[in-house]
Amino acid sequence: MKILLAGCGDIGQRTALKFAQLPSGHQCFGLKRNPQNLPAFIAQIAGNMTCVEQLTSILNQQFDVVIVTLTPQDFTEQAYRDSYVAGAEALAIAIERTQSQPKLVLWVSSTSVYGNNQGAWVDEMTPTNPASFSGQLLLQAEQTISRLPCAHSIVRFSGIYGPGRTRMLDQIKAGKGRPAQPEQWSNRIHSDDCAGVLAHLVELFDRGESLEQIYLGTDSGPVTQHDMRRWMASQMQVQLTDETVVQNAIRRCSNQRLLESGYEFMYPTYKEGYLALMRERELLN
Repeated sequence: MKILLAGCGDIGQRTALKFAQLPSGHQCFGLKRNPQNLPAFIAQIAGNMTCVEQLTSILNQQFDVVIVTLTPQDFTEQAYRDSYVAGAEALAIAIERTQSQPKLVLWVSSTSVYGNNQGAWVDEMTPTNPASFSGQLLLQAEQTISRLPCAHSIVRFSGIYGPGRTRMLDQIKAGKGRPAQPEQWSNRIHSDDCAGVLAHLVELFDRGESLEQIYLGTDSGPVTQHDMRRWMASQMQVQLTDETVVQNAIRRCSNQRLLESGYEFMYPTYKEGYLALMRERELLN
């Protein structure tokens, strides 16, 4: 299949690498404003995801699958609107105008669309009620994608970590812990598993299986901030000082639908994933 990776940052490139390692022979094309630094296994396409004319012209090249992994320039309301909302609206118009609609669109979103669930479990059927501007704008973009005339699935990733995403490790090194009460839940997924999930869904679709409209992309080990940080500190032999930080969105995310689809995690919980990062950065003692 011919696959367009729109945005094609870290997750998009990791997804293309997954395809490159498969015998399926999928062709990957990366759409970015400046695609010159994309790896050799991704064909370069220079363009703006929010420009309808450019996007229509690109879609006319007959892509089977479009995977959208956008990254706002800043964590601001305007940046999220310019990225997610504008990107979804441009894609919807371009798909209406193109002479060759994609067979499948995968749109990457976030579990922040749920809002605060007071520590309760959430899954794909849980009502959305975002309180933050980011969750509200992500949900607005999702609603646009849900009206596409072609097959589509939205993947809501929880907190992504991995190479280059080591904020938590840096906080542990600095001795920043969290109190046991009130419970503050953390939901995680390694960036390699993000790519694995997207590749898995494309492979299912390629085999003729119908996809659900929404998948919750998170690992199998929701954990409190207190327990996770204590475990990480014990591995690194670091002393922590508990700091109370207000967490406005507390939930435990279920990946049951993803597991039932047949996906097998490279890093089933935060322990396997963070151990790999600790070894990579030589932080284990």
